[in-house]
Amino acid sequence: MADDTSPNPNSPAVQTHITIMQGMIQRMAGNSSSCKLQCIVSIAAILIGVLQTKNSDFILLAFVPLLIFLMLDTYYLSLERGFRISYDEFVGSLHKGEMQTSVLYNVRPKGSILRGFFRSLRSVSIWALYCPLMMMVIAVWLVRSHC
Repeated sequence: MADDTSPNPNSPAVQTHITIMQGMIQRMAGNSSSCKLQCIVSIAAILIGVLQTKNSDFILLAFVPLLIFLMLDTYYLSLERGFRISYDEFVGSLHKGEMQTSVLYNVRPKGSILRGFFRSLRSVSIWALYCPLMMMVIAVWLVRSHC
């Protein structure tokens, strides 16, 4: 049977668990940032190619990476939020003295991934980048198709 006593907050196991959770949160934030950067680079490359070839038919290809990175970025944001909730609950229970050793090294995002995904899809951090990119692609497409 596992020992379910409340561990010392200064114990190496608790400190390691907190470090692991902070690392997961940082990794998800980094992945989200990387998605944004890769999306901008991909769309810029497609737009430059379209503008150089004078062929506006390929501009719609810019929506493929845009949608893929939008979905991937939203997924990473939902995971980051889930890990933050899990981290906050862990630290809160630790401070209250209610944390049990059985939760140590159980690093999972809190809540439903699908529900978190749709909640994150409405985030300002998602639409502040992807809406202007969509509008830019549409504007270039409209300008190139009328030339």
